[in-house]
Amino acid sequence: MTRFSSSARHVKHPVLKPTYRVVNIVANADLSTELDLYGLAKLSFDIDYEPEQFPGAIFKVHEPKSALLLFKNGKIICTGARTTADVKRAIDQAVLLIKRYKSQTKGK
Repeated sequence: MTRFSSSARHVKHPVLKPTYRVVNIVANADLSTELDLYGLAKLSFDIDYEPEQFPGAIFKVHEPKSALLLFKNGKIICTGARTTADVKRAIDQAVLLIKRYKSQTKGK
């Protein structure tokens, strides 16, 4: 054994006690329906859809502060929520918006 490795055995390591805090939850959901991202973006100023840049629409939710990525196949990714209750509230807002859009376009 070399001198360096034998002296390394006697070094005391500090005791680490990390603290944790949830600051961001990422969750996904599946609505099992096709979404008209162009139509949804026209319905709400909070939805940005630029298919040349990104295949999903970005729905910025103000309360709870989070962002939802909406995809044409009905999948949703929620980011920025701090609790699972916030995730549910954000996704529920998207569902209400989608229902409103579908009811407006039903007769067309």
